Amino acid sequence: MSEWRIYQGVGEPHDGIDRLPDPPPWRDFGNAEDEVTPFDREVPAQGRRRLPRAAAYQADTNIIEAVNTALYLRRPLLVTGDPGVGKSTLADAVASELKLGAVLRWPVNSKTTLREGLYRYDSLGRLEEAGVNRHQARQGDQPQPAGPGRYVSLGPLGTALSPYRLPRVLLIDEIDKSDIDLPNDLLDVFEEGGFEIPELARAADTHETVMMRPADGGEHVTVHRGLVRCRAFPFVVLTSNGEREFPPAFLRRCVRLQLPAVTEDETRLRAIVRAHLPGADDQAEEIIELFMERATTGELATDQLLNAVYLMSRTVQEGAPDQDGIARLVLQHLNMTVPVE
Repeated sequence: MSEWRIYQGVGEPHDGIDRLPDPPPWRDFGNAEDEVTPFDREVPAQGRRRLPRAAAYQADTNIIEAVNTALYLRRPLLVTGDPGVGKSTLADAVASELKLGAVLRWPVNSKTTLREGLYRYDSLGRLEEAGVNRHQARQGDQPQPAGPGRYVSLGPLGTALSPYRLPRVLLIDEIDKSDIDLPNDLLDVFEEGGFEIPELARAADTHETVMMRPADGGEHVTVHRGLVRCRAFPFVVLTSNGEREFPPAFLRRCVRLQLPAVTEDETRLRAIVRAHLPGADDQAEEIIELFMERATTGELATDQLLNAVYLMSRTVQEGAPDQDGIARLVLQHLNMTVPVE
């Protein structure tokens, strides 16, 4: 295995991330004196259901080289491809193999704002506390105000940019569905490796250091004077279905990976089925041929194939659907121009 490859695409956890060299000078955001926030490199129980998919992920040479390029350069990885080609699963595969803990997930839609990804501020709770304190003061009681950190918590992007020793893995899912301004809004954060929380910066004279809750429920993050800044730039996977173009300034700051349609590589399809459903080869061959045939007339996704193979392996029971019935149930085309059968 090449020594250059930190992520090797082998599916088995290893300590290759410890061999990652220092970043380029222009992507170095921390130093040895920075306070480090610990995180659990083992995946918590609620995230373990994704591990079988991550371990079975089929990474080819192009994927492996793109991931390693992003790791070395400390740049986001923009992954484009049709639905069902494994864009989101790639983040789980990297996190699992390099033992980087649970993936931080930020699903994006047309109403998503940068601030939602960075942090959340409970202004209503803060106002309620102020009202209670005023009431206690009028009653002659000594109010016990909480620090501002009680009402601020980090979002998935903000958590990823916290000062961890090793990179956290962040999935920004379907960035092409975002508001037109969000990719540009991300540029400063990616370039600076951090951000300021104005609500904490304004309170810095009385609360210079604040402990904040991360998005994954892990160890609290220590924030000084409202500034969150990474020590190790996170491994960021941005997924896109190719439904829009991005500004050049955004593209040149990303490593780009185009995943081919699964129907273009029958050998890869067989490998995916074997990895997810070992022992189903006899049923899989017939379904793969049917899948490839139907893919010539409309869009299909890998998970539909896996569902069909699984169902086919259970058709020995009385009353189960035949092959044509399975195709009708789970191999329906995804593109709306093709009529539903």
